[in-house]
Amino acid sequence: MDHNVTLISTIAAGFGMALVLGFIAERLKVPALVGYLLAGIVLGPGTPGFVADIGIASQLSEIGVMLLMFGVGLHFSLKDLLAVKRIAVPGAVVQMTLATLLGMGAAWFWGWNWGAGLVFGLSLSCASTVVLLKALESRGLLDTMNGRIAVGWLVVEDLATVLVLVLLPPLAGVLGGTVLHQASTSSAELWWTIGQTLLQVAAFIVVMLVAGRKVLPWVLWQVARTGSRELFTLSVVAMAISIAYGASVLFHVSFALGAFFAGMVMRESEFSHRAAEESLPLRDAFSVLFFVSVGMLFQPAILLEQPAHVAVAVAIIILGKSLAALVLVLAFRYPLNTAITVAASLAQIGEFSFILGGLGVSLGLMPAEGMSLVLAAALISIALNPLIFASSQPIQRWVLARSEFARRLESRDDPYAELPMSTERRYLAGQVVLVGYGRVGRRIAQALEANSIPYVVAEQNRELVEDLRKQGKAAVYGNATDPAVLIQAHIAEAALLVVATPDPLNVRQMVDTARTLNPGIEIVLRTHSDEESRMLRKENMGMVFFGEEELAKGMTHYVVERFGPQPGASRNVHL
Repeated sequence: MDHNVTLISTIAAGFGMALVLGFIAERLKVPALVGYLLAGIVLGPGTPGFVADIGIASQLSEIGVMLLMFGVGLHFSLKDLLAVKRIAVPGAVVQMTLATLLGMGAAWFWGWNWGAGLVFGLSLSCASTVVLLKALESRGLLDTMNGRIAVGWLVVEDLATVLVLVLLPPLAGVLGGTVLHQASTSSAELWWTIGQTLLQVAAFIVVMLVAGRKVLPWVLWQVARTGSRELFTLSVVAMAISIAYGASVLFHVSFALGAFFAGMVMRESEFSHRAAEESLPLRDAFSVLFFVSVGMLFQPAILLEQPAHVAVAVAIIILGKSLAALVLVLAFRYPLNTAITVAASLAQIGEFSFILGGLGVSLGLMPAEGMSLVLAAALISIALNPLIFASSQPIQRWVLARSEFARRLESRDDPYAELPMSTERRYLAGQVVLVGYGRVGRRIAQALEANSIPYVVAEQNRELVEDLRKQGKAAVYGNATDPAVLIQAHIAEAALLVVATPDPLNVRQMVDTARTLNPGIEIVLRTHSDEESRMLRKENMGMVFFGEEELAKGMTHYVVERFGPQPGASRNVHL
């Protein structure tokens, strides 16, 4: 019997080649994403040998886009974004604008029309979520202030790109697209089309935020009650793909936007962490197929035919975007270390660039040559990103050792880096120095206020310090591992140092600095690790609170009080 196994052969070849080249990439200390793109190039029509079905690969990549954007929505935290909004929002918008203008300038020099230049520039302006998160996580920077700024910056880029994806189709005719009708369109008709598109998007968002926030968590709860793990996984994937498809059919919005809002709404559910965990393998698998299908569109010949064009595109990403981000972060009075971390984080492009470029080609806005340039620039920038990150700290040390101006940037005066002259005396002696104002630190501060105990907050989030100052609270901005920050918090005359951030790498340095400046100070530490807890106690670092241990004590205390003393119970048992 003759079977048509095109789908099977495409999936088998895609996964197999991606596995081999992804493994090689990781062994070479290059992101596996580079291997997936190379797998697509090997399987594509631009190289000899087996050629996978591009049509089927394209549909599989659409599923990959849905699940990829669904995952972005699941991890999108409006609260985290608001915490760094004063730098992330204007910084991302200005940096994207500058990168887009650079791309448009290069395209104009090459003789492209301005619509093609706009799509090309936008494609070069948005960094890869996958690459950035992996780079920050591998270096332990994801939960630091620098990491939060970089992630918040990227979230703003993602949201701006989603808006571009919505507006690009109705504007294609005006921008010079060849797929849509080319009849002259009046200004009134154009604005009507844009308005209609925005209304459809707004209607979809309202439905998701009003009905979706109630229906999706309820459905997940009903499925979770069955106790079936595979049914729960099925429900999560079905919601992601069905909502994305329904949004496209009913509201005429992109699959990407529909899946993004499905994930964002599902994040509101108490099952959001489980949904992310259960859907992760499938999301990863189809994301691989997405990158493979993108690689299939690449024409390797462009590296030989237009090496100068490729070099310009890479320069815009690595030099143009990075320098723009560096200057912008420094302009917001953040230290040089933060500026270099953010600049290195954004020196690459990825999945949104492919989605934007692919849409531009499908609308006839950008030539296929442009997509190949975007792909080539992505491959090169992603491959170089680990090297850029690795060299950022040596470069910083070299610059600081040789440049007085750089040293001033690193330790320049900041109005929030020291307490105001008007600070009351009770905050300067006998006070509590509270390092970190996150979820735990905030609760400690509320308890201190309720008991009229003065405290000074030392926090790396400059915007948070600014808000605390506006509320009349004593707070200083900076990393508490820096002796200058603890000095500004008047640690020398403090009664207690409370470290409310689980930072095992730097806590010893904080403790040593505090005891050097104030030998008699009492220290209270927080940790998430049982091993770290034992080590800190053994080294006599202070009073150590381990999260799980304290939770067990609290729950046990409640249970014992609930039942009361029982006959024959021992009164000497402690956790």
